[in-house]
Amino acid sequence: MRVGEHLPPLGRLATVLLACAAGSTVPVQSVWATPATVLLAKYTELRGKLADNPFQKPLYLDSREDSGESKGNLYALVSEPFPMVQAALKEPTHWCDILILHLNTKYCRASVEGAWPVLKVNIGRKSEQPIAQSYRLDFSYRVIAATPDHLAVVLGAAKGPFGTRNYSILLEAVPLQGGQTFVHLAYSYAYGTAAKLALLAYLETAGSRKVGFTVTGKRKDGQEEYIDGLRGVVERNTMRYYLAIEAYLGALSVPPAAQLEKRLNDWYAAVERYPRQLHEIGKEEYVEMKRRENLRQQAEL
Repeated sequence: MRVGEHLPPLGRLATVLLACAAGSTVPVQSVWATPATVLLAKYTELRGKLADNPFQKPLYLDSREDSGESKGNLYALVSEPFPMVQAALKEPTHWCDILILHLNTKYCRASVEGAWPVLKVNIGRKSEQPIAQSYRLDFSYRVIAATPDHLAVVLGAAKGPFGTRNYSILLEAVPLQGGQTFVHLAYSYAYGTAAKLALLAYLETAGSRKVGFTVTGKRKDGQEEYIDGLRGVVERNTMRYYLAIEAYLGALSVPPAAQLEKRLNDWYAAVERYPRQLHEIGKEEYVEMKRRENLRQQAEL
Protein backbone atom coordinates (compact mmCIF):
# COMPACT_ATOMS: atom_id res chain seq x y z
CA MET A 1 0.00 0.00 0.00
CA ARG A 2 1.38 3.41 -0.86
CA VAL A 3 1.34 6.31 1.55
CA GLY A 4 -0.95 9.04 0.29
CA GLU A 5 -4.41 10.35 -0.26
CA HIS A 6 -5.91 6.96 -1.09
CA LEU A 7 -5.35 5.63 2.44
CA PRO A 8 -8.43 5.25 4.65
CA PRO A 9 -8.69 7.76 7.55
CA LEU A 10 -6.84 5.47 9.98
CA GLY A 11 -3.95 5.12 7.54
CA ARG A 12 -3.67 8.84 6.91
CA LEU A 13 -3.72 9.55 10.64
CA ALA A 14 -1.06 6.93 11.36
CA THR A 15 1.18 8.36 8.65
CA VAL A 16 0.98 11.84 10.14
CA LEU A 17 1.71 10.47 13.61
CA LEU A 18 4.85 8.55 12.67
CA ALA A 19 7.05 11.57 13.32
CA CYS A 20 5.34 12.38 16.61
CA ALA A 21 5.47 8.80 17.83
CA ALA A 22 9.24 8.74 17.78
CA GLY A 23 9.53 12.14 19.46
CA SER A 24 11.83 13.31 16.70
CA THR A 25 12.88 16.88 16.03
CA VAL A 26 13.44 16.14 12.33
CA PRO A 27 11.61 18.79 10.27
CA VAL A 28 8.21 17.67 9.03
CA GLN A 29 9.21 18.15 5.38
CA SER A 30 12.04 15.63 5.63
CA VAL A 31 9.85 13.17 7.51
CA TRP A 32 7.34 13.16 4.69
CA ALA A 33 10.17 12.58 2.19
CA THR A 34 11.81 9.71 4.09
CA PRO A 35 9.80 8.36 7.04
CA ALA A 36 12.64 6.02 8.03
CA THR A 37 14.81 8.99 9.01
CA VAL A 38 12.58 9.67 12.02
CA LEU A 39 13.17 6.24 13.48
CA LEU A 40 16.86 6.26 12.58
CA ALA A 41 17.21 9.58 14.40
CA LYS A 42 15.58 8.03 17.44
CA TYR A 43 18.02 5.11 17.26
CA THR A 44 20.95 7.53 17.30
CA GLU A 45 19.42 9.35 20.28
CA LEU A 46 18.89 6.15 22.26
CA ARG A 47 22.08 4.22 21.49
CA GLY A 48 23.52 4.84 24.94
CA LYS A 49 20.34 3.75 26.72
CA LEU A 50 20.01 0.68 24.53
CA ALA A 51 23.53 -0.37 25.50
CA ASP A 52 23.16 0.24 29.26
CA ASN A 53 19.80 -0.20 30.97
CA PRO A 54 18.04 -2.23 33.70
CA PHE A 55 16.41 -4.55 31.13
CA GLN A 56 19.78 -6.24 30.40
CA LYS A 57 18.94 -6.18 26.70
CA PRO A 58 18.90 -3.45 24.00
CA LEU A 59 15.53 -1.98 24.94
CA TYR A 60 14.09 1.36 26.04
CA LEU A 61 10.56 1.95 27.38
CA ASP A 62 8.68 5.07 28.38
CA SER A 63 5.07 6.03 28.92
CA ARG A 64 2.73 8.94 29.41
CA GLU A 65 -0.79 9.59 30.64
CA ASP A 66 -2.71 12.72 29.73
CA SER A 67 -6.04 13.93 28.36
CA GLY A 68 -7.75 10.61 28.94
CA GLU A 69 -5.12 8.54 27.12
CA SER A 70 -2.38 6.16 28.22
CA LYS A 71 0.48 5.41 25.85
CA GLY A 72 3.62 3.30 25.98
CA ASN A 73 6.56 3.62 23.59
CA LEU A 74 9.14 0.85 23.36
CA TYR A 75 12.30 0.85 21.23
CA ALA A 76 14.52 -2.19 20.79
CA LEU A 77 17.20 -3.83 18.70
CA VAL A 78 16.41 -7.27 17.33
CA SER A 79 19.00 -9.57 15.82
CA GLU A 80 16.82 -10.69 12.92
CA PRO A 81 17.55 -8.89 9.62
CA PHE A 82 15.06 -6.34 8.36
CA PRO A 83 13.78 -8.37 5.36
CA MET A 84 12.80 -11.21 7.72
CA VAL A 85 11.17 -8.80 10.19
CA GLN A 86 9.23 -7.07 7.44
CA ALA A 87 8.03 -10.31 5.85
CA ALA A 88 6.82 -11.56 9.24
CA LEU A 89 5.17 -8.43 10.61
CA LYS A 90 3.40 -7.11 7.54
CA GLU A 91 1.07 -10.14 7.37
CA PRO A 92 -2.14 -9.88 9.43
CA THR A 93 -2.38 -13.63 10.09
CA HIS A 94 1.04 -13.55 11.74
CA TRP A 95 -0.22 -10.95 14.19
CA CYS A 96 -2.74 -13.44 15.53
CA ASP A 97 0.15 -15.79 16.34
CA ILE A 98 1.75 -12.83 18.16
CA LEU A 99 -1.28 -11.51 20.02
CA ILE A 100 -2.40 -14.92 21.32
CA LEU A 101 0.81 -15.15 23.39
CA HIS A 102 -0.49 -12.37 25.66
CA LEU A 103 -2.22 -13.79 28.73
CA ASN A 104 -5.39 -11.74 28.17
CA THR A 105 -5.82 -12.72 24.51
CA LYS A 106 -8.22 -15.63 24.24
CA TYR A 107 -8.73 -15.77 20.46
CA CYS A 108 -7.63 -14.01 17.28
CA ARG A 109 -8.60 -14.50 13.66
CA ALA A 110 -7.67 -12.41 10.63
CA SER A 111 -10.34 -11.82 8.01
CA VAL A 112 -11.17 -9.33 5.27
CA GLU A 113 -14.17 -7.05 5.56
CA GLY A 114 -14.63 -5.01 2.43
CA ALA A 115 -11.19 -4.10 1.15
CA TRP A 116 -9.33 -4.15 4.46
CA PRO A 117 -8.04 -6.84 6.83
CA VAL A 118 -9.59 -7.04 10.30
CA LEU A 119 -8.29 -8.92 13.33
CA LYS A 120 -11.13 -10.26 15.45
CA VAL A 121 -9.59 -10.45 18.92
CA ASN A 122 -11.17 -11.70 22.13
CA ILE A 123 -9.65 -10.59 25.41
CA GLY A 124 -10.44 -11.73 28.92
CA ARG A 125 -8.93 -13.03 32.13
CA LYS A 126 -5.33 -14.16 32.55
CA SER A 127 -6.61 -17.67 33.29
CA GLU A 128 -8.70 -20.23 31.41
CA GLN A 129 -11.98 -18.73 30.23
CA PRO A 130 -14.87 -19.69 27.90
CA ILE A 131 -14.82 -17.57 24.77
CA ALA A 132 -18.42 -16.48 25.40
CA GLN A 133 -17.29 -14.72 28.58
CA SER A 134 -14.55 -12.71 26.84
CA TYR A 135 -14.76 -9.33 25.10
CA ARG A 136 -14.45 -8.96 21.32
CA LEU A 137 -12.36 -6.17 19.79
CA ASP A 138 -12.22 -5.71 16.04
CA PHE A 139 -8.83 -4.32 15.07
CA SER A 140 -8.57 -2.74 11.64
CA TYR A 141 -5.18 -3.58 10.14
CA ARG A 142 -3.18 -1.31 7.85
CA VAL A 143 0.28 -1.53 6.34
CA ILE A 144 1.26 2.14 6.22
CA ALA A 145 4.71 1.57 4.74
CA ALA A 146 6.55 -1.51 3.45
CA THR A 147 9.66 -0.31 1.63
CA PRO A 148 13.26 -1.59 1.60
CA ASP A 149 14.11 0.82 4.44
CA HIS A 150 10.93 1.13 6.49
CA LEU A 151 8.00 -0.91 7.79
CA ALA A 152 4.99 0.65 9.51
CA VAL A 153 1.91 -1.30 10.54
CA VAL A 154 -1.01 -0.02 12.61
CA LEU A 155 -3.83 -1.90 14.34
CA GLY A 156 -6.77 0.11 15.65
CA ALA A 157 -9.97 -0.71 17.54
CA ALA A 158 -12.59 1.96 18.18
CA LYS A 159 -14.16 0.30 21.24
CA GLY A 160 -12.82 -1.78 24.10
CA PRO A 161 -14.08 -3.22 27.42
CA PHE A 162 -15.37 -1.13 30.32
CA GLY A 163 -15.78 2.00 28.24
CA THR A 164 -12.19 2.13 26.95
CA ARG A 165 -11.74 3.17 23.32
CA ASN A 166 -9.34 4.05 20.51
CA TYR A 167 -6.95 1.16 21.02
CA SER A 168 -3.87 1.46 18.81
CA ILE A 169 -0.81 -0.70 18.21
CA LEU A 170 1.80 0.90 15.95
CA LEU A 171 4.82 -1.13 14.86
CA GLU A 172 7.72 0.40 12.96
CA ALA A 173 11.05 -1.08 11.91
CA VAL A 174 14.14 0.05 10.00
CA PRO A 175 17.29 -1.83 8.96
CA LEU A 176 20.65 -1.05 10.56
CA GLN A 177 24.17 -1.69 9.41
CA GLY A 178 25.39 -5.10 10.50
CA GLY A 179 22.11 -6.86 9.81
CA GLN A 180 20.17 -5.85 12.92
CA THR A 181 16.75 -4.19 12.95
CA PHE A 182 15.57 -1.26 15.07
CA VAL A 183 11.95 -1.61 16.18
CA HIS A 184 9.46 0.85 17.66
CA LEU A 185 6.24 -0.35 19.28
CA ALA A 186 3.63 2.17 20.44
CA TYR A 187 0.59 0.94 22.37
CA SER A 188 -2.19 3.26 23.51
CA TYR A 189 -5.83 3.49 24.45
CA ALA A 190 -8.25 6.17 25.64
CA TYR A 191 -10.78 6.17 28.44
CA GLY A 192 -13.62 8.32 29.74
CA THR A 193 -14.51 9.00 33.35
CA ALA A 194 -16.36 5.70 33.89
CA ALA A 195 -13.54 3.65 32.38
CA LYS A 196 -10.92 5.49 34.44
CA LEU A 197 -12.87 4.87 37.65
CA ALA A 198 -13.14 1.16 36.80
CA LEU A 199 -9.39 0.95 36.11
CA LEU A 200 -8.56 2.80 39.32
CA ALA A 201 -10.87 0.51 41.31
CA TYR A 202 -8.97 -2.50 39.92
CA LEU A 203 -5.64 -0.90 40.78
CA GLU A 204 -6.78 -0.27 44.33
CA THR A 205 -7.88 -3.90 44.83
CA ALA A 206 -6.65 -6.85 42.74
CA GLY A 207 -3.99 -4.73 41.03
CA SER A 208 -2.78 -2.87 44.09
CA ARG A 209 0.69 -4.46 44.07
CA LYS A 210 1.29 -4.08 40.34
CA VAL A 211 3.89 -1.66 38.99
CA GLY A 212 5.43 -0.67 35.70
CA PHE A 213 9.07 -0.30 34.68
CA THR A 214 9.84 3.41 35.04
CA VAL A 215 11.88 4.06 38.19
CA THR A 216 10.43 6.95 40.20
CA GLY A 217 12.84 6.93 43.16
CA LYS A 218 14.27 4.84 45.95
CA ARG A 219 12.86 3.75 49.28
CA LYS A 220 14.69 4.24 52.55
CA ASP A 221 16.01 0.67 52.31
CA GLY A 222 17.60 1.45 48.94
CA GLN A 223 15.10 -0.54 46.87
CA GLU A 224 13.84 1.11 43.70
CA GLU A 225 10.30 2.40 43.44
CA TYR A 226 8.43 2.01 40.17
CA ILE A 227 5.62 3.82 38.43
CA ASP A 228 2.19 2.46 39.26
CA GLY A 229 -1.39 3.38 38.35
CA LEU A 230 -2.47 3.77 34.75
CA ARG A 231 1.06 4.30 33.47
CA GLY A 232 2.08 1.07 35.12
CA VAL A 233 -0.75 -0.71 33.27
CA VAL A 234 0.27 0.58 29.85
CA GLU A 235 3.95 -0.13 30.46
CA ARG A 236 3.25 -3.74 31.41
CA ASN A 237 1.10 -4.37 28.36
CA THR A 238 3.49 -2.60 25.99
CA MET A 239 6.25 -4.88 27.26
CA ARG A 240 4.08 -7.99 26.96
CA TYR A 241 3.21 -7.18 23.35
CA TYR A 242 6.84 -6.48 22.48
CA LEU A 243 8.02 -9.74 24.05
CA ALA A 244 5.37 -11.52 21.99
CA ILE A 245 6.80 -9.96 18.81
CA GLU A 246 10.30 -10.96 19.91
CA ALA A 247 9.19 -14.54 20.64
CA TYR A 248 7.45 -14.81 17.28
CA LEU A 249 10.51 -13.61 15.38
CA GLY A 250 12.81 -15.91 17.35
CA ALA A 251 10.67 -18.97 16.61
CA LEU A 252 11.07 -18.50 12.85
CA SER A 253 14.47 -20.19 13.20
CA VAL A 254 12.91 -23.62 13.83
CA PRO A 255 10.68 -25.81 11.62
CA PRO A 256 7.01 -24.70 11.43
CA ALA A 257 5.81 -27.68 13.47
CA ALA A 258 8.01 -26.63 16.39
CA GLN A 259 7.32 -22.90 16.28
CA LEU A 260 4.30 -22.78 18.57
CA GLU A 261 6.07 -24.54 21.44
CA LYS A 262 9.12 -22.33 21.03
CA ARG A 263 6.98 -19.18 21.02
CA LEU A 264 5.15 -20.23 24.18
CA ASN A 265 8.29 -21.19 26.08
CA ASP A 266 10.27 -18.16 24.92
CA TRP A 267 7.48 -15.69 25.77
CA TYR A 268 7.03 -17.13 29.24
CA ALA A 269 10.77 -17.12 29.89
CA ALA A 270 10.98 -13.51 28.70
CA VAL A 271 8.22 -12.18 30.97
CA GLU A 272 9.64 -14.07 33.93
CA ARG A 273 12.81 -12.01 33.62
CA TYR A 274 10.69 -9.21 35.11
CA PRO A 275 8.68 -10.96 37.85
CA ARG A 276 8.00 -7.77 39.82
CA GLN A 277 6.04 -6.41 36.86
CA LEU A 278 4.89 -9.35 34.75
CA HIS A 279 4.58 -12.58 36.72
CA GLU A 280 1.00 -13.84 36.81
CA ILE A 281 0.74 -17.64 36.55
CA GLY A 282 3.00 -20.69 36.48
CA LYS A 283 4.63 -21.95 33.31
CA GLU A 284 2.70 -25.22 33.05
CA GLU A 285 -0.64 -23.42 33.47
CA TYR A 286 0.32 -20.83 30.85
CA VAL A 287 1.57 -23.32 28.26
CA GLU A 288 -1.41 -25.66 28.61
CA MET A 289 -3.88 -22.77 28.41
CA LYS A 290 -2.24 -21.34 25.31
CA ARG A 291 -2.08 -24.71 23.58
CA ARG A 292 -5.84 -24.98 23.97
CA GLU A 293 -6.41 -21.40 22.88
CA ASN A 294 -4.29 -21.93 19.78
CA LEU A 295 -6.37 -24.99 18.89
CA ARG A 296 -9.52 -22.91 19.35
CA GLN A 297 -7.98 -20.21 17.20
CA GLN A 298 -7.80 -22.61 14.26
CA ALA A 299 -11.57 -23.05 14.18
CA GLU A 300 -14.24 -20.50 13.25
CA LEU A 301 -16.42 -19.28 16.09
